Amino acid sequence: MSFKHELATSSWGDGEISAMNDVIAEGNFTMGKRVKLFEKKFSEFIEAKHCVMVNSGSSANLLMIAALFYSKQSNLKLKRGDEIIVPAVSWSTTYFPLYQYGLKIKFVDIDLETLNYDLSKLETAISKKTRAIMAVNLLGNSNDFGHILNLISGTDIVLVEDNCESMGAEFSNKKTGTFGVMGTFSTFFSHHISTMEGGIIATDDKELYQILLSLRAHGWTRDLPNNNLVCSKKDTESLKEDFRFVLPGYNVRPLELQGAIGIEQIKKLPMIISGRQKNAILFKKILANHPDLMMQKEIGKSSWFGFSLIIRPESKLDRAYLAKKLSSLGFEYRPIVTGNFANNEVTKYFDSEVHGELKNADYIDKNGVFIGNHHHTMSDAFLALGKI
Repeated sequence: MSFKHELATSSWGDGEISAMNDVIAEGNFTMGKRVKLFEKKFSEFIEAKHCVMVNSGSSANLLMIAALFYSKQSNLKLKRGDEIIVPAVSWSTTYFPLYQYGLKIKFVDIDLETLNYDLSKLETAISKKTRAIMAVNLLGNSNDFGHILNLISGTDIVLVEDNCESMGAEFSNKKTGTFGVMGTFSTFFSHHISTMEGGIIATDDKELYQILLSLRAHGWTRDLPNNNLVCSKKDTESLKEDFRFVLPGYNVRPLELQGAIGIEQIKKLPMIISGRQKNAILFKKILANHPDLMMQKEIGKSSWFGFSLIIRPESKLDRAYLAKKLSSLGFEYRPIVTGNFANNEVTKYFDSEVHGELKNADYIDKNGVFIGNHHHTMSDAFLALGKI
């Protein structure tokens, strides 16, 4: 059928088209002044000192992990074999950089209501071997960072955030993606703002910021200030610095088109988040007393990437029925991210272990879906959910 309630819709308008045309007219498509301005505007929005734009949220995760391997700060530096704790539910490219950099991955179960870490399981998973924790803010919902930061207080455990689904979410009046030493964001089409493809890494740490600049573009020094924390001091002879490589980097630069679109999108971001939050108020009213379905419990102030629909344990419904009913009502739907990622065949390549059981991750794997949220009003769509 022709879907009435898509997972994602465009938030572009004349401003984005005009911005792209300006780039096309100039003919400079390589990362330039517009990317730099978008980074500045995004830093201001999330109140972080530094932001680095890359070509995707997946690349943002890759560079975030890579940067920890090249830091000179002993409290941040990771090495192969170090243990990192991850939630069992997230997107694939949360995990792949951890494997690619040789980290020991420890899967921990999620909370059935928040869909983020089961905090009691996280606490017991932390050991003397734990060197880092990846916090994933799922479907727009913040983790309880007060609890997590308390767990690692006084330790050398590094906290990083995959915030690709939760741009604009808050915990204790602070934006998610800024609680860890670095946090990542995505500007893929289906996310809060869209630059076609795109990602951002945020950090307050100057050294990590400069490492990210080098890693983003070939591992060279060209984008670093003359006096920096990566190679100390650049050579005054420009020809030597043009092709001086100091880190084993990548080429994950964004296009100038992406930066131009991002500048226009950031203007709309408060409106986009507000619209999604208003929809959440309506959605919660519809689902509040539903006999068969439960929704995600909000922690802090969610930016509501989408809306989860989880069959209650006491219900007699199954997911096949739920999926069929949603389709008949005109809803697109998907599994809740990847379900229990530890069940995927690819994990045979990982150096990984499961902490205890992944009971809740398995449950949503079989009994949960999510539907899209948008910046425009969805009241009619939500009323249809009462028919399930």
